[in-house]
Amino acid sequence: MKLLKQIFNFYLNSSIHVALSCYALVRITFHVFHIQYDAPMALFVFFGTIVGYNFVKYDALVRVKKNPIGTQLKIIAVLSFISVILVGYYFFHLKRITQIVSVVIFLITALYTLPFFPNRRNARNWAGVKIYIVALCWVGATLVLPLINAEIPFTTDFLIKCIQRFVLVFVLILVFEIIDLANDDPHLQTVPQTIGVKKTKLLGFLLLIPFWFLEVFISTFNYHDAIINLIMVIMLMLFIFFANSNRSKYYTSFWVESVPIFWWLMIVFL
Repeated sequence: MKLLKQIFNFYLNSSIHVALSCYALVRITFHVFHIQYDAPMALFVFFGTIVGYNFVKYDALVRVKKNPIGTQLKIIAVLSFISVILVGYYFFHLKRITQIVSVVIFLITALYTLPFFPNRRNARNWAGVKIYIVALCWVGATLVLPLINAEIPFTTDFLIKCIQRFVLVFVLILVFEIIDLANDDPHLQTVPQTIGVKKTKLLGFLLLIPFWFLEVFISTFNYHDAIINLIMVIMLMLFIFFANSNRSKYYTSFWVESVPIFWWLMIVFL
């Protein structure tokens, strides 16, 4: 049992789970816009997410060396190095414009982590900015890149899906911020710190209503996808309702981050 728990923790700490969530959103993008499965694109996002998230989570720890580097962190470093190689491999299978946009997304991720400006902390610590940067990066990686690579024109459907995807990720992060409220630096001015937990939950509920109703305006609207989206919205509302700072770390790092995966699996199997 202890070994299984260690493996599970490694699965979460190494960002494989969040990478699967991004992969699932890419597959959903393929489904919505009727794009034939593009393995280089999907795997580029999967391994890129591992690299990006591990860079964000462990960069400061390695650079500042506040704590000794343990065995698990060394294995994560090896996994991240392998992922960098695979990202490079799949990068050269993408179209030139996709490569350029992906570099822009990488630079935004780097801005989120590294202090580029003199006497300023990184963007991750800028008051009130974190949630927007993360949401924009997810929209870019899981929606914009696949459409650009498939040469799908930017129509009204694209705009609606961008808004929906941004709202989805924004709401997911709200749950994280509620759970992390007791540990977050007060200067971050996260949404729960600014307006309180009750209003944050209400905001999440209110955002999910237009998220679902926007589906009606998609040109490829069908009842099957609308019902699946409604199930996903109800699931996320329950996660918001039961969120509090006393929840286990697995509440967000596994269950909440599983929402896109459940969404994709419902599309595949229902």
